[in-house]
Formats: sequence, structure tokens, C-alpha cells
Amino acid sequence: MPVLQGERVNLRAIEETDLPLVHQWANDERVAGEFDVVRPVSADDIRRRYRDNRALNAEGGALLVARKDGTPVGLVTCHSVSYGVYSPAFNIGIEIEPAQRGNGFGSEAQRLFANYLLHAFPIGRVEASTDVENIAEQRALVRAGFQREGVARSASWRGGRWHDMFVYSRVHGDG
Repeated sequence: MPVLQGERVNLRAIEETDLPLVHQWANDERVAGEFDVVRPVSADDIRRRYRDNRALNAEGGALLVARKDGTPVGLVTCHSVSYGVYSPAFNIGIEIEPAQRGNGFGSEAQRLFANYLLHAFPIGRVEASTDVENIAEQRALVRAGFQREGVARSASWRGGRWHDMFVYSRVHGDG
């Protein structure tokens, strides 16, 4: 997997030395943010997940988001979804350390990731969703070239109730 280079961030494979930090992020409510729920995971589970899936494949995967100086700031992830018999797509997600948010790292990482997925895999679309109250992520997705498609009603359980999600996508030919 080549390094995907942007102006402010690079996306690269997750290395063995990254696993303690990835484990910390996976269990940190601040990294998950107010619009997600932490699902505690052990260091062994993280090691298995990323040792066996260091490269992206047709099922999905993850890449580390690093500033240009090499400092890790987050993860982009994807998993395969399908629309019909043979209409594959990827659904992506992102986590950025709280101290690194607001610098454009997330929107650039999502743009790089979507571009790569659309060109490296035989898919028609890359999609993402975010809580209707998550204005920062909505703006990041638009800056990354995604278009809002609609609302997935009561799609996310958080804080003792169901929340609506906005659905966004990038397809071939989108910026």
C-alpha cells in the first residue's frame, strides 16, 4: 500500500509501532467524540484487527492519518457495503485526536481516502454518514467533495435515544 500524500496529511498503513496509540484512541471517549459511542476493545483485539488487515482489501480496512511531520493524528476506516447483486461500495469513517481537530486534517484525509478507494477498487460510490447535529463533520465531508443525499432516520443509538444521520457520497466524477 503506497503512502497517500496530501498537502497537510499523509495516509499510510498501520504499523506494529502504531498499535498502542490505536488501542488508546479506540478506548478514549474524547477521540470518539460526542456523536459516537466508545466500544471498549482490548490491546489483543486491536493487534489482531490491524495485524491481519494492514492493507485495504475488498472487505475494507484502515489507514493511519499522519501530519506531514509524521505525527499520527487519527484513522480513516472503511467497510464494504453492497447495493444489489454486484454493486459494491465503501462506507468510510474517521477519527481525529481532539487536539488535532479544526486544522483541516479530517476533510483532507477523507478526500484522499475517497479518491483512492474510487480508483483502486471496482466500486461505484464511497459513502459516509454523520449525526444531523455534527456540523463540523458535515462541513468536512463537503470540503472533501461529498454531496449530501438525504437523511437516515433513527439510524444511530446514542445517549439513550435514536438520532437521525445525514448520508453523504462521492461517486466517479465528483470533486
